[in-house]
Amino acid sequence: MVIGVVGLGLIGGSMAIDLKRRGFASKVLGVESEPVNAEAALRIGLCDELVSFEDCVRRSDIVVIAVPVGTAVKMLPQVLDIFSEEGNAGKIVIDTCSTKSQIVRVAHYHQMRGRFVATHPMAGTEYSGPWAAMPNLFDGRACIFANSEESDPQALRVVEELYDALNMRPIYMNADNHDVHTAYVSHISHVTSFALALTVLEKEQDEKHIFDLASGGFSSTVRLAKSSSDMWVPILTQNRDNVLRVIDTYLEKMRQFRDAIADYDESRIDELIREANRIKKIIR
Repeated sequence: MVIGVVGLGLIGGSMAIDLKRRGFASKVLGVESEPVNAEAALRIGLCDELVSFEDCVRRSDIVVIAVPVGTAVKMLPQVLDIFSEEGNAGKIVIDTCSTKSQIVRVAHYHQMRGRFVATHPMAGTEYSGPWAAMPNLFDGRACIFANSEESDPQALRVVEELYDALNMRPIYMNADNHDVHTAYVSHISHVTSFALALTVLEKEQDEKHIFDLASGGFSSTVRLAKSSSDMWVPILTQNRDNVLRVIDTYLEKMRQFRDAIADYDESRIDELIREANRIKKIIR
């Protein structure tokens, strides 16, 4: 198949690498709006050819939209409009966005809705750009298929084969439920990491040695603060209501810790930590 990847960053570039080397794609067409990134993607070998957006959609069997969700929501109807043209009806488009409710909503009433398969490969790092792309990024990870009943069975089957080539396991979920769950397991992690980084950076202005004392625990906790604002601003605004509910719950738990510490209440601190330790049964 000819695979067109719009956005040759961490996710799109990593997909391009493995789909080509594992034989699912015979050719990869790339679309990259940033000239420096486009030149790097071609030099690194993430795609066989750089083309325009319209050329990519018309020449590809499967179009992968791997751009920030704010851009993807605007781009998807444009792809489906091209699919409406004579000779393009059998093509498939997927997205890789971290929020699903809005993007499935914009496609819901389009005449080519069946050719769209909404997906979220649950993999990534804190790095971005074509230099961040790597082989084997998706191996063993989960891929969410959102509102898959709205997709044509043949399109869904092909996309399942695509993610099978990436060694991902499928999970089928309603788009709204997906956004609730990702707010808890992904989006709040980034918000707290950003907040912790801001807290430490503010303190570091007065105490220059604070980062000399940083241990592995700090590094792993604040790692996500390196993530791109271009990606996370639209995610957090699109998933606003769910993220706000999670933040409110998080602040309540922080208040419980603060009150216990302020009161020298060792018993309550111990109780809170032991309650949190139950996560070990879920995450190993």
